[in-house]
Amino acid sequence: MNTEPPGDDGSDLGEVIRFDVVDHGPTARVLHVVGELDTLTAPLLAVRLAEQQAAVPKLVVDLSEVSFLGSAGLAALVEAKDAADRDGSRLLVVPGSRIVKRALEATGLLSLFTVADDVPEALGAR
Repeated sequence: MNTEPPGDDGSDLGEVIRFDVVDHGPTARVLHVVGELDTLTAPLLAVRLAEQQAAVPKLVVDLSEVSFLGSAGLAALVEAKDAADRDGSRLLVVPGSRIVKRALEATGLLSLFTVADDVPEALGAR
């Protein structure tokens, strides 16, 4: 698990957002997102998603500890999904919380993503 201290890379933006990466072998990673995804933090999410998608063919995005998901955060997720489709990789989303699931449902985006109830289920998906 990546537990780097906060720094200039934006990994911890004043306790508003945090990203933890966990390797699951050479072909899969989980990006755990903790905090708020809004116009301030969504660009950081986009960078993290792109970095992880470039490294492995299967990326699970765990949003179960996201306390707010705004339109900018949704746009970053859609961009990552488009990149996965274009590159032939997999992007799976674990909404985890009612907040995230409602944002995806209200915008009609839930059906765009491969969704799992939890990380183990997402990792087991083929």
